[in-house]
Amino acid sequence: MQKLSPKYQELFNYLVVGVLTTVISLLVYYACIYTFANPQNPFLLQCANVISWVISVIFAYVMLRHFVFHSENENVVKEIAQFFLSRLATLFMDMAIMFVLVTLLKGNASIAKLISQVVVIVMNYVLSKLIVFRKKD
Repeated sequence: MQKLSPKYQELFNYLVVGVLTTVISLLVYYACIYTFANPQNPFLLQCANVISWVISVIFAYVMLRHFVFHSENENVVKEIAQFFLSRLATLFMDMAIMFVLVTLLKGNASIAKLISQVVVIVMNYVLSKLIVFRKKD
């Protein structure tokens, strides 16, 4: 099997971690929806979103730092803060998408979550690459 160029290897690794992170996020979200969080209740819908976000962000940071961007940043606290702030921005984006698609448009919560995740994955890569794990020249 031919090895990918470093540029494409990073993107491939990001996609693998992104898929795993998304699976974790969705599993936690659906576990919430099918146990305590009625998706027709806007507050409980957002609680399910936040719980799935916290768990998936912790997983994503560890995996991206070590296996995708191979960060050697010694200021880990700053890096974690940037990572969580960038993910917080995409959480608000996720919440807005879910609010519009489910609460306002009365769409299916499961389909809305999948649509939201596609948008969030793309934005997370851009923010991680350009801000959080940016290589110093």
